[in-house]
Amino acid sequence: MSILDWVNSPKDIKKLNTDELNELCDEIREQLISTVSQTGGHLASNLGVVELTVALHKVFNSPTDQIVFDVGHQCYTHKILTGRKNEFSTLRTEGGISGFTRPVESQHDIFSSGHSSTSISAAVGLARAKQIKGEKGKVIAVIGDGALTGGLAYEALNNSGNDNSNLVVILNDNNMSISQNVGSMAKNLTTIRTSPKYVSLKTKIQRGLTRIPKVGSHIARTFTYINGKIRKKIYNAANATFFENLGFRYYGPIDGHDIDALVDAFKAAKVHNHSVFIHVNTVKGKGYNPAEKNPTQFHGIGKFNINTGEPLVGGKNFSAVFGDTMCSFAEKDGRICCVTAAMAEGTGLCVFEKKYPKRFFDVGIAEQHAVTFSSGLAKNGMIPVFAVYSTFLQRSYDQLIHDVAMQDLKVIFGIDRAGFVGEDGESHQGVFDTAFLNSVIGLTIFAPAFYCDLEGMLYEGIYKIKGAVAVRYPRGSERYMPVDYTYNHKSYDIFGSTDSTKCIVTYGRLFSECYKAYEELEDTFVIKLNRIKPIDMNVLKELSSYKKIFFYEEGIRSGGVGEKFAALLSENNINSTFKHICVDDEFIKQASVESQLKHYGLDSESIINEVSNA
Repeated sequence: MSILDWVNSPKDIKKLNTDELNELCDEIREQLISTVSQTGGHLASNLGVVELTVALHKVFNSPTDQIVFDVGHQCYTHKILTGRKNEFSTLRTEGGISGFTRPVESQHDIFSSGHSSTSISAAVGLARAKQIKGEKGKVIAVIGDGALTGGLAYEALNNSGNDNSNLVVILNDNNMSISQNVGSMAKNLTTIRTSPKYVSLKTKIQRGLTRIPKVGSHIARTFTYINGKIRKKIYNAANATFFENLGFRYYGPIDGHDIDALVDAFKAAKVHNHSVFIHVNTVKGKGYNPAEKNPTQFHGIGKFNINTGEPLVGGKNFSAVFGDTMCSFAEKDGRICCVTAAMAEGTGLCVFEKKYPKRFFDVGIAEQHAVTFSSGLAKNGMIPVFAVYSTFLQRSYDQLIHDVAMQDLKVIFGIDRAGFVGEDGESHQGVFDTAFLNSVIGLTIFAPAFYCDLEGMLYEGIYKIKGAVAVRYPRGSERYMPVDYTYNHKSYDIFGSTDSTKCIVTYGRLFSECYKAYEELEDTFVIKLNRIKPIDMNVLKELSSYKKIFFYEEGIRSGGVGEKFAALLSENNINSTFKHICVDDEFIKQASVESQLKHYGLDSESIINEVSNA
């Protein structure tokens, strides 16, 4: 019987010795690789934090000690250890467990997660609440070096202050040069300071000093002051001094795959009556050779062959077409620049980065900065194209309005993963961008259904339209296309006879589903909106005499394109029966895109049933 077989809760880990803990880590890695090869998910990051997570649950008492994982995509080991081992094969599947932390799943998941750089802010709030209520337990924020590039993390560190005695921040550093700036003296000092004997001796000395009549407290404060000065001299690197100056006790760097070192550091943090910052070095993809060699590919991967590491699904997709199109434009136009927020591969810009390094900017996980930075490029004559997932563009709404639209600047937004994204669940669905972009003054929005649409709309956005432009396109490959379809650069297209009494209106990926339905329906035609903001008023003339209009939208109802369309119909006294089929006031749970389309009545079969029964 394996060790993992009888580990069903964090309490079981506390009984294990070092050798058993290391064996447990090996078994967890095997389960991670086996499961993710079948379900897809974030493999490399999870392989890198196995020992770190095991050590956390060895030392701390979750959920009394509250662990907040930044982004949450590295929480797989945590889920296995907190009662979800037997459900782990359902990872990221419909009705199964999420690939991120979700409080509805377990009391050990403190916050719902999915977006970056939030953990320290949440942890500071949790820690303060514990102090106010007099509750026991530490609050531990686990944040990666990538997430630490986000400004929110620094706002939280700046706000943490010196009085969060129950706050522990763990930096999981698997890539940045920050770890290279700390010398061997600092490493040795950390080893000494985190040893149980040192912690016990230091505590005894401080207690003894304070008991000396009259001068004891003064001597203890002097001792602490001198100790701090010496520590800062030894931790002379910018990162250590920075965290110490913010009021943290800095430990590190620590080998993130050494169970004993991690346990000692966490034990020291647990008894410390001060906020603590622990710097841990890990290897992304640890224990699986393909993931160690190519951690970027295995950061978020679909199903793959365990033996070779090769993805089981590949081929052309919208992101790749976007990247190729940008390379083509940049070859002919030296003003074209591409900006990404730590998502070069995900947005298809790796080739652009190699070909045009001086015009490629990866700003880290900092979408707000990316938008305002792009506005600066535009102001001085460049044509910046910010490639960003729909779900992450939400983070820069103020900058969209204040620094781009209000300045009337030419910034292009390539909005990837628009619409349903499938198994990543609630935090990643790209269904909000149309609603919040509808309120941005002067912004033009295109919605391609096919690769030729994407190429043509990017060209129009860059060269034919004044002001800011957004081109939103879905995850994955293009879908069913009408025979002899071409993009004609019109704001909308009509398919079928306008003598019909029923009309389907849609845009983007859903056009494929609507067109398939149209081929099976009678007395129906389809309007495909290519430009969804501003809506071409001529399309209303096409609908002035129709009794039944069905608007299909892969987005939320409130503020969406369909709602705007309905308002225009009403304002122009077009008294048709209007039905808006979309997502209504709810977060979309994990499932395949096909299942999500069917659930919301947006697949061709549902469209046929809806329209034919009207």
